[in-house]
Amino acid sequence: LFKSKMPWHLSFSYGRALQQSVLKAWKGEDANIGAAQAALMVRAKANSDANLGKYKTGGAGAGGGAGAAANESLHEANYTY
Repeated sequence: LFKSKMPWHLSFSYGRALQQSVLKAWKGEDANIGAAQAALMVRAKANSDANLGKYKTGGAGAGGGAGAAANESLHEANYTY
């Protein structure tokens, strides 16, 4: 975790990591809302742990409860903003 004497908190944006697992679990179908909500809770906990420097790979917070989507790379070659 980055330590600074600045008066603001510096963090990483975990938005895309949250969305990926949730969208894959949901698949746009009402029947999958519960699964998507469960995936969101798993990823939110993992992201919280990462922000606090407590994230451990391989546990439930590492995607074990969120399915394979949590372990997929989000890298897109040659992507530009």
